[in-house]
Amino acid sequence: MPKMTGHRYFAEAMKGYDVSHLFYVNTIIPPAMNEIDKIGSVQRVVTHGEKAAAYMADGYARASNKVGVCLCQDIGSTNLAAGLRDPFMAGSPVIAISGGQNDMPRYRHAYQNAEDHAAWDGVTKANYSVDSAARFPDLLRQAFRDATTGAPGPVHLELRGNVGQMLDKEADYDLTVEQRYTRFPPFRPRAEDTDIKAALKALKEAAKPIIVVGGGAVKSLAGAEVVALADKLQIPIATSLHARALVPDDHALGVGVPGSYSRWCANKSVAAADLVFFIGSHTGGQVTNGWSIPKIGTRVIQLDINPNELGRNYPNTVSMCGDVKATLTDMLAQAGGPTPRAEWLEQCRGYVADYWAESDPLRDSGDVPIRPERMAKELGEWMPSNAVLVVDTFHAALWTAQMTKMKAGQRYIRCGGSLGWGFPGTLGVKAALPGTPVIGFTGDAGFYYHMAEMETAARCGINAVMVVNNNFSGGVAETAAFQKEVNLTSVANSMGCAGFRVEKPSDIRDALDKALACGKPAIVEIIGDASIRAKRAWAPAGVTGE
Repeated sequence: MPKMTGHRYFAEAMKGYDVSHLFYVNTIIPPAMNEIDKIGSVQRVVTHGEKAAAYMADGYARASNKVGVCLCQDIGSTNLAAGLRDPFMAGSPVIAISGGQNDMPRYRHAYQNAEDHAAWDGVTKANYSVDSAARFPDLLRQAFRDATTGAPGPVHLELRGNVGQMLDKEADYDLTVEQRYTRFPPFRPRAEDTDIKAALKALKEAAKPIIVVGGGAVKSLAGAEVVALADKLQIPIATSLHARALVPDDHALGVGVPGSYSRWCANKSVAAADLVFFIGSHTGGQVTNGWSIPKIGTRVIQLDINPNELGRNYPNTVSMCGDVKATLTDMLAQAGGPTPRAEWLEQCRGYVADYWAESDPLRDSGDVPIRPERMAKELGEWMPSNAVLVVDTFHAALWTAQMTKMKAGQRYIRCGGSLGWGFPGTLGVKAALPGTPVIGFTGDAGFYYHMAEMETAARCGINAVMVVNNNFSGGVAETAAFQKEVNLTSVANSMGCAGFRVEKPSDIRDALDKALACGKPAIVEIIGDASIRAKRAWAPAGVTGE
């Protein structure tokens, strides 16, 4: 084994695992960062906050299907842990590395010391204390295995020493890199053939089946297989927010986003179904509107790589444990011909047509201040065919779920639930996809969380376009109002980005064109109407959802 410092080993390991960016707050393992610069294959992105570093690593991981890495020293540990909540909820493979305790200062009120290792337990798949430099190589390899296998998720490594001084010593380090775990999914287990046959039989016999596809299909890169199976069996498809762009909005079988952040046409379609096929979905409260759509008791088929998810929220008629892409490939090979369902398909298409007939007048509105429905429409119609739309939670997700139309070849990456994720998440996606148009969308409240990262984007040349619906209220004007004197465009320009302010609907696309072409990180500040609220989810009569 080669002799080197732990810092040199870390740099070599990052290169070996094809990690192109590190997102961190100074100061953590400083000599390792010097070694990173010597190797030259990894870009260091120093952020202004630990949560932002975690969110960038999350966006990077989801965009690249590789592992995102974020770091901080001991005093920032719980801040970084807070940032892992979103990748934990979204099932994103992020490795967080932090400084930690040394034996001698422990329990003696040493400066900046706290016993916070347990704080990571609730937001990680695995939480390791690296107590000796000799253990760092095998635990780092294990972190990559944990993060990428099965259902992906975050992992934490705590190094001895507040800034990871345990890596200072020179030793014989094993430089083994397991290439299989540089990307996810590393394995593609297939569901058992008897379960596949049972699922196909149930789908064929159902009069009104529907597919609800979730984030597991995105992680498995199974969009083509999902659409092919739906086409072959003539089954409508609803897409969770995580799977938002797997089915383009002009597809004849697509009914939109179901659940609480939803289109009512999707909820009505799922509620009317007599069999629901959940593909790579946790069947959680958001996609089911508090487990009201479909109602408990509806026949359900579920395909998931994690056996613990099968039947968690709905007793399954058929459970299939396997990778989505591999299992759907097997299903396609055995599916046979379509089952005639003209009346059912026409029912779902009628819901969709009625939804757009209701929504299009709002999407076409010329009102000033600008309605968010118009913003969402303009984004969808303007975005390049290969663009990635990255959205924050709450109103940003609601408006883009309801009113933006996605095209074939585009991607949609959404926040798992932490307001403020949108801007740093967008920067992480752009870091992973430097040659791709990456467009973020958030509101003023979400942007304020991490607006300091405009300086990071400018310094590091991360040229994403961030669209901000600025209605000076955070979407809750009745309880909070922000200063209208604050001009986000001016702030962006002062921090090395390009700012564009839009006050009329007809100027939105011109501003977006200029932002994409300017060669800098760009902020498009659209002055929105604070009084407009997205429609709450449709639910069957007598059911309120969550």
